[in-house]
Amino acid sequence: MPTTSPLPNSRTEPDGSAVIRVLSYNVRSLRDDTDALARVITACAPDLVLLQESPIFFRWRKKLARLAAATGQVILTGGGTAAGPAVLCSLRATVERTEDVLLPLTPGRFRRGLATAVVRFGDARVGVVSCHLGLTAAERREQGGMLLDRLAGLGVEHAIAGGDINEGPDGRTFGRLAATLQDCRTAAPWGSEHTFPAHGPDRRIDAIFATKGVRALGCGVPRGLPGVTDADLRAATDHLPVLAAVRVPAAGSSHQAGAGSTP
Repeated sequence: MPTTSPLPNSRTEPDGSAVIRVLSYNVRSLRDDTDALARVITACAPDLVLLQESPIFFRWRKKLARLAAATGQVILTGGGTAAGPAVLCSLRATVERTEDVLLPLTPGRFRRGLATAVVRFGDARVGVVSCHLGLTAAERREQGGMLLDRLAGLGVEHAIAGGDINEGPDGRTFGRLAATLQDCRTAAPWGSEHTFPAHGPDRRIDAIFATKGVRALGCGVPRGLPGVTDADLRAATDHLPVLAAVRVPAAGSSHQAGAGSTP
């Protein structure tokens, strides 16, 4: 059963590992109530924000920069150059490198991409990918494989991927991702489960995954955020956010506690 205890705060542990808060959020090109959106993101107190459907057209950089500034974040990578996925980060992160990846275009469909980065939190080094998979099962299967290939190609021991999967845990692509990675919600359920639609959610199509050495401490749709109402969550965009707290081991550490253990 999901825990109702508070999600752990960001911190660095004595062994050099880092507890980080990761938020995945489809923001529908900032077409909704951006003030409500900023309140939700700020209240989640994330270290990393994995966005989907960030602006990609006219003045998209300026719009993304405004959201980052309003939430105490900075732009790490992505946006128009990744066909929508983007990553914001707090000043706690030290950036090693970033890369935006455009996936092959499926005829008659929207272009998809991946926003990727490698960052450090103290001695903990982690790869990050924000993704938004396609609308058809065949497209998702192909893109899911590319996502896994990209994570493997980051050249880091520990990695986190989050995004709009466009199918639930019973889907073939979701299942493939969860078999290779940890589905953080399954590993450490917290908060609410369903992410879409924001008005009356009845399915979980947004998720945060992590490689096996990362310890999930809690993951789900946040409720009872300070200064945020249910009306804010409904007004911000058409998806609900997914918030996770994870512990990333220090680089080179053999400490790999089991997922879902008590922090």
